[in-house]
Amino acid sequence: MTHDSALWAVGLMSGTSLDGIDIALIRTDGERVLESGPSETYPYDEAFRQRLRRHLGGKGSAASIAATEAELTERHARAVDRLLHDARIPRSHVGIVGFHGQTILHAPAEHRTWQIGDGALLAQRLGLPVVNDFRSADVAAGGQGAPFVPVYHRALAHDLGRPLGVLNLGGVANVTWIGRGAADLIACDTGPANALLDDWVAARTNLSHDEDGSLSAAGHVDRAVLEGLLSHPYFALPPPKSLDRDAFDVSSLAGLGLEDGAATLAAFTVGAVARVLPHLPEAPRRWLVGGGGRHNPTIMRGLEEALRVPVEGVDAVGWNGDALEAQAFAFLAVRSALGLPLSFPGTTGVPRPLTGGRLNLP
Repeated sequence: MTHDSALWAVGLMSGTSLDGIDIALIRTDGERVLESGPSETYPYDEAFRQRLRRHLGGKGSAASIAATEAELTERHARAVDRLLHDARIPRSHVGIVGFHGQTILHAPAEHRTWQIGDGALLAQRLGLPVVNDFRSADVAAGGQGAPFVPVYHRALAHDLGRPLGVLNLGGVANVTWIGRGAADLIACDTGPANALLDDWVAARTNLSHDEDGSLSAAGHVDRAVLEGLLSHPYFALPPPKSLDRDAFDVSSLAGLGLEDGAATLAAFTVGAVARVLPHLPEAPRRWLVGGGGRHNPTIMRGLEEALRVPVEGVDAVGWNGDALEAQAFAFLAVRSALGLPLSFPGTTGVPRPLTGGRLNLP
């Protein structure tokens, strides 16, 4: 690949919420996003979700993890096959695939991060170059290994007013602060987004999440529990910083009913985002929100009240809020193949802008 070439890239993302595979196509030269193609989400069945959940924290035997990794890789291969077939896109039009894999362990303080997903097997299965293992080089260099989407946010936001906050509400919430200068980029995980709320709802109902924010809207926030959650030392740390989906102990919610617990966890997501403001050089004039959490009106209302500036879904500026992370890993795959930086001192804490990823040829 050369710097002056643009190509169609596939991005694959399986996030901490364990809900399925997000897949998207973009045409990019690794600096600009020239065109967006089709995108889709293929949900996991509950049985596979449980198999993934058993390995969170790196738990399970080597044989069991290897079997789950092979199944995960095959599911991603079928997702690519299906999207290209349904969109009638010849495989020969695709130049590269960015394969995030599934994070089962993220402990940057121990210089460890683990995304299962066999890049060599996927390349062989698809007959296409595949970049995977995006985070390891960053963590090995002393970085947080997350978030990795900021450089993509910056590419998308080239013509928007600044300072701008871009918030992704997946399983964990992360923010990208884009300042007035071209190099002004700060990022971090803010805290929980949907993972804790999803887990709370799933454990008490036959629902997988707080549909339309109805449960959290019906409940009352337990202020004492909320303050306890927000007293976690993580929130006093300056960016860059990152965390795992299970970093917070929510046993203090045990005595709450379904709706009050949901309301308190939604408020925890909001309060955690607000806690990042003192750490930014300048408060964003506007916030754009991607990820599944933007569909929760309780969280979105809370954010607007807490941040006191306009808060909108990224769809308001023409971005695809459901495909943003998958698109980002397509973009990062091209950058990786070109040797361009994926992470920066202000986004993950690496000592210098750093490339990463592992290229697997078919």
